[in-house]
Amino acid sequence: MKNRLFKLTLLAVVFAPFVAFAQEKNDNNAETYRLLNLFGDVFERVRSDYVEELTDEELIEAAIGGMLSSLDPHSSYLNSKNYRDMQVQTRGRFGGLGIEVTMENGLVKVVSPIDDTPAFRAGIEAGDLITHLDEEPVLGLTLQQAVEKMRGKVGTDIKLTVRREGVDDFDVSITRAVVKIRAVRSRMEGNVGYLRITSFSSQADDGVKKAIAKFREAVGDELQGVIFDLRNNPGGLLDQAVSVTDIFLDKGEIVSTRSRKPEDTSRYNARKGDMIDGLPLVVLINGGSASASEIVAGALQDHNRAILLGTKSFGKGSVQTIMPLSKQGAMRLTTARYFTPSGRSIQAVGIEPDIVVELARIEEITRPKTRREADLRGALDNGDGDGDGEAEKPKDADATQPDDNDKAAENKPRDYQLDRALDLIRGVAMFSGMSAVSK
Repeated sequence: MKNRLFKLTLLAVVFAPFVAFAQEKNDNNAETYRLLNLFGDVFERVRSDYVEELTDEELIEAAIGGMLSSLDPHSSYLNSKNYRDMQVQTRGRFGGLGIEVTMENGLVKVVSPIDDTPAFRAGIEAGDLITHLDEEPVLGLTLQQAVEKMRGKVGTDIKLTVRREGVDDFDVSITRAVVKIRAVRSRMEGNVGYLRITSFSSQADDGVKKAIAKFREAVGDELQGVIFDLRNNPGGLLDQAVSVTDIFLDKGEIVSTRSRKPEDTSRYNARKGDMIDGLPLVVLINGGSASASEIVAGALQDHNRAILLGTKSFGKGSVQTIMPLSKQGAMRLTTARYFTPSGRSIQAVGIEPDIVVELARIEEITRPKTRREADLRGALDNGDGDGDGEAEKPKDADATQPDDNDKAAENKPRDYQLDRALDLIRGVAMFSGMSAVSK
């Protein structure tokens, strides 16, 4: 009898956790069904009693959109049209204003304007808050709804009310256009290559490789280094960020993505081959550098491959996965966070530059006119004249008349951050040359 009682007790102890788990699962399922019934009740009440008639599709899409947008600023629902637009955008050509945006406190925040787009030419800046669209308040709209209002027929105008720190709210009228993203721009600054990526679309890595080849073709072994401009780059495709970073690294991790499940962690590593053979590399970043551009900057910084110059980046370190839905568009869901090779999370922190250089404007100081020896009555000549006793007055640099090219250069605003980057590259190159000679 005692043995039987002992066995029954043992069985109870062994199976108790399974019974508890099953009970907990049943309780969770019951709660889920109760909440789904609540949703069904609300859906039916809105469909039958709302002041205006709405289709079932509109109500369901609004419910899905509300659920996703409540998670974070980057999760959203894409109906079939929005999904097609998104696919076109990642290929580097789309219609609209040319700004990358997010939501902040119910307003549309500009992450970055894209180079040579209507918004860029209208003077929209990273960090601007858009409060009204055609005089209608943004507050209360989802990000997707606001984006849809900003898009429209090419050639039509939209008025944005902009809130910018330090100035009163102001209106900007922008004409919509087909936005063609030229992912990579490059030029030579003396013997220094200047390389700018405006966004990480599918063309980015090929563009960088071609630009570096042009640098080599232009100056050959005289190339002193490369300036890599990621300012106001709102990001783009993860695989492009990895490919571009790989161009400048010989080995090591580039980035890792970590989701809720540890087994879903992904790591991306560099392959051998630095296209600029270890030459000095300076990366320019600012508050408009986000997502993919932060991955690149963080990896190059952690591997001590580049010096980061400028101001702190935006801090978007989350991964969005596009999940197609059966014949009903897709959902953009935040599924992971980015981490740099050293294990730093980019999310809401950003990348700190190695050298902080704020955006500044260089202005010439107007000097008061001063009297010189040559201006004095009866001043002696310098002995090199033709004997007429009249001293040749020294030329005043301020009085020199510039030619048309000089005037154009004077009218173009100087890029203070780029100037400092050029100084840094040339200084490092000079120091490296002196070190090589001393050896």
